[in-house]
Amino acid sequence: MPKSEPIRASFDQGQVPTIACFNKATIPPGVDFDALIAALQKFVDECFAPVWGTPAKLVKTNDFQPGAWALVLLDDADQANALAYHELTPDGLPISKVFVRTILNAGDQVSVAASHELAEMLVDPAINLMATGPDPQAVYAYETADPVEALSFRVGDILMTDFVYPAYFELFRKPGSAKFDYLGHVEAPFQILAGGYQIVMKNGNWTQAFGSPAKARDFEKEDRGDHRSKVRRLRADERVRSKQSAPPLAARLR
Repeated sequence: MPKSEPIRASFDQGQVPTIACFNKATIPPGVDFDALIAALQKFVDECFAPVWGTPAKLVKTNDFQPGAWALVLLDDADQANALAYHELTPDGLPISKVFVRTILNAGDQVSVAASHELAEMLVDPAINLMATGPDPQAVYAYETADPVEALSFRVGDILMTDFVYPAYFELFRKPGSAKFDYLGHVEAPFQILAGGYQIVMKNGNWTQAFGSPAKARDFEKEDRGDHRSKVRRLRADERVRSKQSAPPLAARLR
């Protein structure tokens, strides 16, 4: 079987991204789509961007727009039981996919899943950021909503995901010394709440750490980790290859 080439991220991270939001789902998402976009914009403007410095302009469209990132509602997961995830389009642009029927069948909220993926896409659009953490032999994916994903809050009448703060990934922080998540439930760096999880790579293998046994069981049913881990592995492998093939520093600075 031929080996597929990874998609290379191709977007200007120096610009405020425009995110094309469109609904291709055939079943009602349980929230008015215009109201959802407005709530997501307020979530970014008032809650997320002031913390992470990642502004964005969300616009309602009928389909993909040239040069724009994307957030799309679809009916059913294209990876087994995945509720939502973010990846790159063939053009190398970030996209968040939110699977309406799969989410509703799981008893979850489309708005929470959409804000979850939006938050993570804004901080790590190329899906290649990692941090050192409590295990010196491991690296931790820079996912901003996973550790607290069971928690949510209202923006107007619409639920949005909780998310961690930059201090969450700073191991030198002492417990209680900073704010680690928006709702204030996390008390220390790299703490995983009972309903959350963390993607971790150790000994060359991606795995998940869970905040509770119940979360581990739920996660196995949803089968989300395989896709996210594969995407991250491709990004990490690509970054290693780029470093190996790069010219010496002196040559690159000329």
